[in-house]
Amino acid sequence: MEGLIPMLDSIDSIVWGPPLIALLVGTGIYLTARLGLIQVFRLPLALSLIAGAKNRGEGDVTSFKSLCVALSATVGTGNIVGVATAVKVGGPGALFWMWMAAFFGMATKYAEGLLAIKYRSKDENGEVAGGPMYYILNGMGEAWRPLATFFAAACILVAYFGIGTFPQVNAIVDSVNLTFGVSKVATDAVLTILVAAVTLGGLKSIASVADKIVPFMSAVYIVLGVGMIIAHIGDVPAAISMILSDAFTGHAAMGGFAGSTMMMAMKNGIARGVFSNESGLGSAPIAAAAAKTNWPAEQGLISMTGTFIDTIIICSMTGLALIFTGVWSGDAVGAQMTASAFAASFGPSGAVVLTLSLVLFAFTTILGWNYYGERAVVFLFGTKGLMPYRVIFIALIASGAFLKLEAIWILADIVNGLMAIPNLIALIMLSSVIVSETKLYMEHRKLHGDE
Repeated sequence: MEGLIPMLDSIDSIVWGPPLIALLVGTGIYLTARLGLIQVFRLPLALSLIAGAKNRGEGDVTSFKSLCVALSATVGTGNIVGVATAVKVGGPGALFWMWMAAFFGMATKYAEGLLAIKYRSKDENGEVAGGPMYYILNGMGEAWRPLATFFAAACILVAYFGIGTFPQVNAIVDSVNLTFGVSKVATDAVLTILVAAVTLGGLKSIASVADKIVPFMSAVYIVLGVGMIIAHIGDVPAAISMILSDAFTGHAAMGGFAGSTMMMAMKNGIARGVFSNESGLGSAPIAAAAAKTNWPAEQGLISMTGTFIDTIIICSMTGLALIFTGVWSGDAVGAQMTASAFAASFGPSGAVVLTLSLVLFAFTTILGWNYYGERAVVFLFGTKGLMPYRVIFIALIASGAFLKLEAIWILADIVNGLMAIPNLIALIMLSSVIVSETKLYMEHRKLHGDE
């Protein structure tokens, strides 16, 4: 394992080098410009559609449930452990770069959701099949099938070795062990049984669990975060000032923190931001494709709110908690670091609530990513590949508790980057379709309201 981490670090540095960061943020900036700052001017409409969409049209689940499936995959360890990792390595300035990635990522997420509806199809079981592999193939043509195949293969790798399994399992077993003293093996065994019970039921089973857990867990964490901000209201200006200055100068702190450059803050902020909200990754449109709607742009707007909720609200609360309490410059890492911050403000009960939030966040992320991997398997191998995929996925959940944290996050970063590349290429090439569909929907709303 000792020789593995330097090797993974080298690969990670290549994958997450300046070209991918430029492509990721550049795509968001390009779409923001072409769509006329849609994430600013259409955010109130997007938020109103979460509960107000009419759910007319073909699809397997309501728009709200498809958003919950997408949020179940994004609101996870990235919001608690990922933010802690970014701030630990990149300094407080990493939070600024998370915000930047999220702001432009909202336009990217809008485009992904729109194209998912525009180019979705059906599999041999009659279930909706959609996502980047379908908008690459159906939108860009058969000549681009290798790119669609690459995306689907990378998606399975992320489900198996990235966001979908190891970081989530590791976070659950570590936090339950630290807070409640339950053995990692026992927690992993229970988790494996629960995951198997839900995932074998397919999308409707996952959506049914997600639309109950996601709103509840998000509300609990937001209440906790607001409480933290109120308790430290006098520290807010200094914290914001530190985030902004460190974003461009880097930061060196005492106590186990070696130092940070601007590039380190930017790399960690953007990479962790993508890990958390998945804008540009191409995962959320796989869930968006199943929504009951006739309007691609409508689902695009609903999808866009996922990045706003995930990063602008939830990740910000975690980051501010770490800075308010000063734990970011201490010796704690990962989930323990965030737990220390909440315990410092709310006592032992704060750490308990955080642990329960983390367990629910991570559990639903596992469910969401199982579904994403399934859709990629269907694209590559047809429905006959589903059961072998599920068996391997459940086996990986069972083994996820025994891997080293550092190696897990580096591996997750690498496969995330590989998945983003074909999706971002497709978004740029199909940008004219995105603009025309947006105009069509906005003109319809002007004439007919929300009919």
